[in-house]
Amino acid sequence: MATILRKIAQQLLSRTTFSNVAMDRARDAVVDTIGCMIAGRRDESVAALTRAFDGEIAGGGGARLVTGGSASPSLAALVNATAAHALDFDDNFHPARAHASAVLVPALLAVLTPGKVTSGRRFLKAYLAGPEAQAAVGFGVNPSHYNKGWHATATVGSIGAAAGVARLLGASEEVTAAAMSLATSFACGPKGQFGTTAKPLHAGIAARNAVDAARMALVGLSGRPDILERPQGFRDLFGGDDAGGWEGLTFAEEHIIESRGVVTKRHPCCASTHRAIDALQDLKQEHGLLAADIARIETKVGISAARNLTYPDPTDEMQARFSMQYCLATAFLKGCLSLSDFTGQAIGRAEIREFMPFIEMHSYSADEEKGVERLPHVVTVTMRDGRIYRKSRLHAKGSLEAPMSDHEGEIKFMDCLRWGNRNAYGDSLQKLRKLADFENLSGDNAFWNLISDGC
Repeated sequence: MATILRKIAQQLLSRTTFSNVAMDRARDAVVDTIGCMIAGRRDESVAALTRAFDGEIAGGGGARLVTGGSASPSLAALVNATAAHALDFDDNFHPARAHASAVLVPALLAVLTPGKVTSGRRFLKAYLAGPEAQAAVGFGVNPSHYNKGWHATATVGSIGAAAGVARLLGASEEVTAAAMSLATSFACGPKGQFGTTAKPLHAGIAARNAVDAARMALVGLSGRPDILERPQGFRDLFGGDDAGGWEGLTFAEEHIIESRGVVTKRHPCCASTHRAIDALQDLKQEHGLLAADIARIETKVGISAARNLTYPDPTDEMQARFSMQYCLATAFLKGCLSLSDFTGQAIGRAEIREFMPFIEMHSYSADEEKGVERLPHVVTVTMRDGRIYRKSRLHAKGSLEAPMSDHEGEIKFMDCLRWGNRNAYGDSLQKLRKLADFENLSGDNAFWNLISDGC
């Protein structure tokens, strides 16, 4: 009987053609992630990494850095993926409960070899292997893996990204399974680190692990092919009481990015706040709500979301991204959230601090959540005159069910360029959106000049 990793590897290698929808969504996810990488490249978490590994970066290497210059593939994956996740603006992928692209895209970019031709289409096909593998791995250990406190971006995300890197490097089925098995041994990342610079580092570590695992597998290193399902394996150790297991694992003809999609973030903060933000914005628009007329705002969210948002009174910008009170108050008073709302100075604004105490957060009970993949987040606004308004959102803006418009996507990308101190030219986005047409990403300076300095 084939092991789970072999089944996943067989599926990835047997899927040789992709629909236009799948390719377009892969392209959009890659472009969005590049924007997030550019925005995050000057974050303190990235600056600290470049200081820590200054000698190795100065020494150069074959892989390019979003900060400029080059390094080894491992180090480039670490730095670039940390940048992609630094501002929590990168996409979410619900089937894995992970930030799919912040790990996968930098890992794939890191193994582009200057002497080897890699077309844009081949790159996108390798990208598509990643979420399919992530979804399959996540299927077996969630929801309890994530709910227990594992940051699935750093665990499930790394295993799936290793498959994507292996696909880009032309690995066989056996080697692809070996890469995922090795990545399982690297799995790490507690959600207790949310609100600190260790959180974006999780994405960097996961990308580095994916690159290392695939490269090791290609030269003969391997682990057990049944490491996901065997005793003392991944599910046994990381799954928990509500882990799904893989008995019902199937692969549809339609790619997972077509049926589920990734959630492109509209707001640069923890996704656990997004549905509440969108619901409150809906109420504000529908009823013309004014802050002075509001007595109380209550939010009801999932248990894992409430555990993620542990900073009701944030003291820095990292904590603010994981504060329902700060994010909701800022979005309501400003009408939107942008990267400029997450600075040390911005989080101390008096009008926002005065409004935050009116916001409360509660979670569903374990009984309410049991057996349900997803419950809506609910916002209830009580007015001073006694009127009550309520709105629920099952899907955040940017999801497949509530997609962002092209204009909203462009606004986000321009915000990322400006925040990364890059010239915010609209043609940068248009050039990147032609990713599939690039004949050789590894040797095309025009492509790399859109991403990093000093190329």
